[in-house]
Amino acid sequence: MTETPNARWKDREFREFEFEIRAAAAGEGTEEEALYVEGYAVRFNEVTVLWEYDNIQYKEKVDPGALRDADMSDVIFNYNHGGKVMARTRNKTLELKVDSKGLFIRARLDGTEEGRKLYEEIKGGYIDRMSYAYTTLETSYDSETRTRTILRIKKLYDVSAVDIPAYDTTSISARSAFEMEIEKEKEVAAAAERRRKLILKTYL
Repeated sequence: MTETPNARWKDREFREFEFEIRAAAAGEGTEEEALYVEGYAVRFNEVTVLWEYDNIQYKEKVDPGALRDADMSDVIFNYNHGGKVMARTRNKTLELKVDSKGLFIRARLDGTEEGRKLYEEIKGGYIDRMSYAYTTLETSYDSETRTRTILRIKKLYDVSAVDIPAYDTTSISARSAFEMEIEKEKEVAAAAERRRKLILKTYL
């Protein structure tokens, strides 16, 4: 039986962002040039439209304290959330830093052939997006603005360079995050319509 991406990444959510790239010298005593990609994988308090249903926009933002207790003990950097690992926190080729803006990442990609190739593709502008995979521990929802706030992230799994994200995981997970709220809104609307019809019958 073929495993679908949604089943393989059960309960994980995926979010996509732009990221920057730069080459940096490896340092004294080394012959090779170190190749780095870096930028913010998570931006705090930036409201993003994640999902649109019946011309209604559903939004999301990340609370500044969301990563305070998150498990980031073994996070990897790869391509499209799959394939060979190109950098990793465990061997110190991937650095993660939480500051006032969000989660800053710096990945060294010259350690593998795939990483060096990916660096060139990013540098050439062929790949210019990044997605991160995580699970949530606590969220809140503002029904007036239809904004979901990520209050606590449970675990960060990877930060991944992506094209048009693989298997549309960003859209799939965004839809999943808002499905319950959409159903609630449908129920409220249906109840209001039933009351309206009942009132009309009463006065006819």
